[in-house]
Amino acid sequence: MVQSTTILSIAATAATGLLAYAIYFDYQRRADPKFRRNLRREERRQARAEKEEAYAQSKEKRKNIQQIIEQATEEGYPTGVNEKEQFFMDHVQKGEMLAADPSSTMDAALAFYKALKVYPTPGELITIYDKTVDKRVLDVLAEMIAFDKELVLNPGGADIDISDLPSAAMD
Repeated sequence: MVQSTTILSIAATAATGLLAYAIYFDYQRRADPKFRRNLRREERRQARAEKEEAYAQSKEKRKNIQQIIEQATEEGYPTGVNEKEQFFMDHVQKGEMLAADPSSTMDAALAFYKALKVYPTPGELITIYDKTVDKRVLDVLAEMIAFDKELVLNPGGADIDISDLPSAAMD
């Protein structure tokens, strides 16, 4: 019985202290202009830090994508028709399996990108990807396509409206 009353009194003291601090904080927030100013400054500092962190992450992601594209280009792509077809089928299948796992978004996008590189009409394949591939993978794929200057989306002069293509959030 002594233990339960001791625990109960400790809990009541802690709750009272927490309530007293909440009341004090609210009073300071309402009454003290310096306290309000400091709260706003802290809020702005935190927002600025989050924005800078998001920018740094975005920059690192773009750098990583560019390195992956350069590495894929160095590895090369098949030139024969049968080899291209097999390469395409293997990488589309690999991309579909990897797209199911959210932790392997970059690998899935790379597999779809490699399949896109050997496909005869990449613009049509992008339209198919837009309908079938998950948005998170499609966003990374769009960034990969943006880095590749050699990729021709409409080699036969097909009518492809750029506004219909998926766009990556580069913010």
